[in-house]
Amino acid sequence: MSLRSIADKKLKPIGLGCMNLSHAYGTPPSEKEAIQFLHQAIDLGVDHFDTAALYGFGNNEKLLGKALKSHRNKFFLASKCGMTGVDGKRVIDGRPATIRATIEQSLRNLQTDVIDLYYLHRWDKNVPIEDSVGELALLVTEGKIKAIGLSEVSAVTLRKAHQVHPIAALQTEYSLWTRNPEIAVLNTCQELDVAFVAFSPLGRGFLSGQVQDSNSLVQGDIRKGMPRFQPEQAKLNQELLSHISDMSLTLNCSMAQLSLAWLLHQGNHVIPIPGTTQLSHLSENIAASKISLSEKQLALLDNVFDYKKINGPRYPAATQVEIDTEEF
Repeated sequence: MSLRSIADKKLKPIGLGCMNLSHAYGTPPSEKEAIQFLHQAIDLGVDHFDTAALYGFGNNEKLLGKALKSHRNKFFLASKCGMTGVDGKRVIDGRPATIRATIEQSLRNLQTDVIDLYYLHRWDKNVPIEDSVGELALLVTEGKIKAIGLSEVSAVTLRKAHQVHPIAALQTEYSLWTRNPEIAVLNTCQELDVAFVAFSPLGRGFLSGQVQDSNSLVQGDIRKGMPRFQPEQAKLNQELLSHISDMSLTLNCSMAQLSLAWLLHQGNHVIPIPGTTQLSHLSENIAASKISLSEKQLALLDNVFDYKKINGPRYPAATQVEIDTEEF
């Protein structure tokens, strides 16, 4: 597929989410292994790396800074503020002063003078979105960041923010398994010329067929607390995978590749950022951009994964109230 754009920067259709190099899905790789993996990603031509101040409570940014400093001119760098680790706890804080403190730390961690795309990781509902975006706009003026992004927000919030300063990208969960963006924000991004960056495009591993339920996950894996991975819900969701399996056999591709290909067909503004720690999976994900799906195949997948057939919300109740995305 042709290149896609964020803030007029041409990028390959699939980027790399770096979160699980530091935390979230069980035991992360060692620093040595992670650095080797990031170097291999550069060698494979990955040109879009996505991190955040929250990931590993700063350690993920430090990892990318250490591994990729000498390759800085070869890739598009995205990070996030507005949700960080404070005294060992995750804190959402979108106050301008906090955003400014976070960017300074991010620049040090990433060993760079400027970040290509800086997202507000969560909208702090105690702070008007206009105030948070206003501070990000100042960071653009000061040359600390090149473009502003938002994460996990609704179409209404996106429009409010876009009136303060052009929003270059909106990031939220989107996959066959999570269709919420189709309610409004996906089309709003297209209307406003905002790139749509899809995180967890493989349903946190579910769509690859390699994750069964919470009982199969190691201690410390965040999916153990997610409703869709609880045994009762997971058993029902697993029944949907046979259709991906059958179609992937027909197309001679993996289930993960088929799932990514479906996403890429949802609009030229859609850019998936699957995460992985394995080189074989990274190579496989990148190759998904070469897969073409027919209208009939797309329609079948749409029908099989209709939102009404998905069992369980994507987040626990406490997390669900923190986000601003539209819900079915």
